[in-house]
This record gives sequence, structure tokens and C-alpha cells, in this order.
Amino acid sequence: MKLLEEYIRTYGEVPNDDVLKVDAFLNHQIDTRLMMQLAEDFKEHFKDQKITKIVTIETSGIAPCVFLGYLLHVPVVYMKKNPSKIMTDDCYHTNIHSFTKDRDYEIVISKKYISSEDNVLFIDDFMANGEACLGAIRVLKEAQATICGIGIVIEKAFQSGRKQVQALGYDVYAQARIASLKNGTIVFAE
Repeated sequence: MKLLEEYIRTYGEVPNDDVLKVDAFLNHQIDTRLMMQLAEDFKEHFKDQKITKIVTIETSGIAPCVFLGYLLHVPVVYMKKNPSKIMTDDCYHTNIHSFTKDRDYEIVISKKYISSEDNVLFIDDFMANGEACLGAIRVLKEAQATICGIGIVIEKAFQSGRKQVQALGYDVYAQARIASLKNGTIVFAE
């Protein structure tokens, strides 16, 4: 998506060869106009799917998902990292490792909000090594929900996430694909 690539070029920061910071429009401050454009692009790409719910993992995936949920007229459900003490109902859960934060999280989703009746579109802000996506797939499979699509805002194509997810039989649609961040230079994949 050319608009997203422009935002990444203009506002993205590259602190090292593995990390892209997009705090100016996605991860800290949210550019609402861009979020609507991302949502419209996801809606167009997944238009043939019969989506009943959009699922993401907190926090940065929530903004584009809310705009998409609005456009599709479906609920957005987000998996929580490290559940609070008040999450007392039955939950599906798994552990994932965050590449960016270099720490493990337990992600949970209430059984009240996901079921075998659901056709789920999973959206996440970044894909690196695929841990978050693979964890979400495990949880959604445990809930017996149908995964009808996987959308990623920014994929670091030089890492293994896509290959791992595709090995499970899922297609991945990424709105921007980064081929390299070497020497502070953002290079997009074709």
C-alpha cells in the first residue's frame, strides 16, 4: 500500500537493523486518517470472506481493527496480554514471545467472545518472526473458530513469520513489506 509506505518513509525510525519504530502514526500516536485508509484496504482485500469477527492482540493492532470493524459492521475482539485479576471467566490462552520487547506474554481471550460460529479475520500491526500470529492461530483453533484471513499492517519480510504461517496453510496479506532495515535505510519488498 503506497500511502502506508510513504508514512513509513516519512515518519518511521530505524534504531537498528531489526527494528522499525512507527510511533508517530501507529504504535504511540494514531493517525486516524491513515487508520481509515488501512481499514478500507483490508476491507477490499478480504471482501469475499464472510467475516463475523475481527481479532487482534493488544495494543497496536486495535486501532486499524476498530476502523475495519466499523466498515464491516462486525465486532472487534482483542486478545489481552497478561490477563488481569478480574478476568475470571473461562478463557482460551497461550504463550507468545515478543521480538520487539524480547519478553514472553500470555495472551488470553474470553470464551464469551469467540466460538466455533465465528469466521475470524486476524489483524496485527507487525509480523516479524510470526510468534504473535502463530499464538493467535493456536487460540482461535482451540476455540474452533474459522480463520478466514490474516492481515498484517507491516511485515518485516526479512524475518521468518510469513513462512511459518504459510506452512500452516494460511495466506498472509501485508499492507507494507520491509525487505531490509540495514544501515538505517528502509527498503521495501516488491
